[in-house]
Amino acid sequence: MKATGIVRRMDDLGRVVIPKEIRRAARIREGDSIEIYINKKGDIILKKYSPLKELGISAAQYADVLYKASRYPVVVCDRDHVIAVAGIPKKELLGRRISAALDDSMGQCMAFNVGMGNNKIRPFEGDARYMLAGALIIADNDVCGSIMLVGDNASVIVGEAEVKLLETAAAFLGKQMEE
Repeated sequence: MKATGIVRRMDDLGRVVIPKEIRRAARIREGDSIEIYINKKGDIILKKYSPLKELGISAAQYADVLYKASRYPVVVCDRDHVIAVAGIPKKELLGRRISAALDDSMGQCMAFNVGMGNNKIRPFEGDARYMLAGALIIADNDVCGSIMLVGDNASVIVGEAEVKLLETAAAFLGKQMEE
């Protein structure tokens, strides 16, 4: 655990304000859910909650099937990190933080372009891959994450069938989260 040197008082309703700098660094936005843990020493730990992470096994299985059908590497992300990978060694991307460009696209509910024009997104921090195509995972009218095909060459253009597969996968994962 890293000390920040920031101290806040709890108000009479039990509320504590998380400073803007910490919210920005942790990518916590208004409306995000926070999990509360207590460790053995009695420390209170706040962790950003990811409902998509709960679908980790299902997301990984869907990514694997999609990889076998499309032959493109598939990655599933929540709003912060990679939660499932197929077609790439898991240790390379699993748990990696998403890039600011991908976060912005998801935050603006932008449809992902299919490897064309100037919209070449590098979806992961510290990684040279490009997003070839992607779809937003939406549950209860909120963007919860994305599923995408990735590759080393940004000029690759995937077909309509692969885009439809991604849209179907995103819709399926969104429905799973609503249940």
